[in-house]
Amino acid sequence: MKLKMLYSFLKADIDLIEKELEKAVFSSSPSLRDASLHLLQAGGKRIRPVFVLLAAKFGDYNIERIKNAAVALELIHMASLVHDDVIDNAELRRGRPTVKSEWDNRVAMYTGDYMFARSLEYMTCIDNIEAHRILSKTMVEVCIGEIVQIKDKYHYEQNLRDYLRRIKRKTAILIAASCQIGAISAGVPEAVHQKLYQFGYNVGMAFQITDDILDFTATEKELGKPAGSDLLQGNITLPVLYALQEDELKQRITRVNEQTTKEEMSEIIKLLKKSDAIAQAHALSQRYLNRALTILKDLPASRSKKSLRDIAEFIGKRKY
Repeated sequence: MKLKMLYSFLKADIDLIEKELEKAVFSSSPSLRDASLHLLQAGGKRIRPVFVLLAAKFGDYNIERIKNAAVALELIHMASLVHDDVIDNAELRRGRPTVKSEWDNRVAMYTGDYMFARSLEYMTCIDNIEAHRILSKTMVEVCIGEIVQIKDKYHYEQNLRDYLRRIKRKTAILIAASCQIGAISAGVPEAVHQKLYQFGYNVGMAFQITDDILDFTATEKELGKPAGSDLLQGNITLPVLYALQEDELKQRITRVNEQTTKEEMSEIIKLLKKSDAIAQAHALSQRYLNRALTILKDLPASRSKKSLRDIAEFIGKRKY
């Protein structure tokens, strides 16, 4: 089953958000407009808007109000992708040239900044101070995460805590905020939106760990970029951290740099897949998923609750 089938009852509202995103990235500057549309049209799971909508279903659901929060959260995500590709010097995303490779680093950085600014504009339609506080804190954490990602490149001595803090900022906190802000926008009681935040955080951690596993286990066609790209770009992910505990793999991995050949990377990937690193990473991902599912049990029964559970379980099983 495809992920979209798990929330198919939201299709009309998601289509509305997609159109709103096209309006959001429009600019009188041809470079900004074209670069923004280039990223938007590359597609994506739109998982953050989905979490906004599902969380809002626990309260007074009004799509004309909720769509503003959904667009704001997706724009922040898109902005972070553009910036990440500059940091990683990435040429491909989802099988298409990145903004930085199609234009240049300067246009890419301005495009990301533009999306951040448009996100704030959309949030002005949400009349709730708490929602703005959460979004501001989230944006600060995302930006700090981008700086830390640069600092940690090819830093093979980092530990598990460093990695978990980094993926919290990279992925989990934005998914958590999507759940909480969606709920707040619909007037959900504090006890419920706090639980939705914790659910989103744990799902987000599992989501990123799974992504990091797939970087080694999925094919180039499935990933839309070469397998092992994260390691080649200097990003030390969870499977790599576990693999570094094995002497032979540590010797090979710590020699990886931007000049490492495709053949050398293929050999490292083969050895890593034969090790216990992937299984250990899956186990930690499952722990986060189990926490998310436990939190979900305390929420009121609804169609949205079932969809949130189905999405969490899908994340734990996805192959690419």
